[in-house]
Amino acid sequence: MSVVHSMVALVVVFISSSSAPAQTTATPSGSLCVDPAPLFEISDYTGPLNKLVASVARRVELKAVHTPSRQGKTICSLDAHDKFVLFVQNTLEPVTFLGAAFNAGWSQADNDDPQFGQGAAGYGKRFGAALADSTSSEFFGTFLYPFIFRQDPRYYRRRDGTTKQRLGHALTHVVIAQSDAGKPMFNYSEWFATASSISLHNLYHPGTERGFGPAANRFAVSIASDMGFTVLREFWPELSRKLKLPFRQHPVDASMP
Repeated sequence: MSVVHSMVALVVVFISSSSAPAQTTATPSGSLCVDPAPLFEISDYTGPLNKLVASVARRVELKAVHTPSRQGKTICSLDAHDKFVLFVQNTLEPVTFLGAAFNAGWSQADNDDPQFGQGAAGYGKRFGAALADSTSSEFFGTFLYPFIFRQDPRYYRRRDGTTKQRLGHALTHVVIAQSDAGKPMFNYSEWFATASSISLHNLYHPGTERGFGPAANRFAVSIASDMGFTVLREFWPELSRKLKLPFRQHPVDASMP
């Protein structure tokens, strides 16, 4: 945990001293860009568990944008400050803490990391480790590597095509992402972030099996999990409408350049 906190503290100092807010003007090629419109309003939802539903919806939508339909238009890129803010927003979502609490309970039931012990103290250690897992993954995948490789950490949702085409688009996101300039590029952030998170994982999970085989297995599980979450992002509009969850279909091109 202290390793993750130290990294975040250092980056906060770097961001606050060297980055300025992004300007909504033009892309490097000179064409105008548009800001993505908000994809849902929680006020649209009046059902039960309002705050939990809002957290789940935000968690899915924070890193998703619609691909612009108008030719020549691109989504405005994120600068270092924007990427860091996105990392913080994802990390501080209540559903992130709920997920860590669930993972800690599951780990305790299976007696993973037996060195942590049982009882409230053991659960607290497992909760901290689970929270560090999600924080490091977000840090590497949403901020650090997208900043280094000048890559957009967001998922560009496809709005047309058949279900098969949209599914293929979602599944290939782990390989093909979008650069800050709006061009397709290899998804370096996905692969380097996964490898970095797994390496860091060994520092605060004393019961983790070491070696290439266990690490490769965790790597494959992480990639598969990210692919599943990307598919959820792609079909979230249809799913949310089906379940009557808060989602508002805004035309993305309505944003002013």
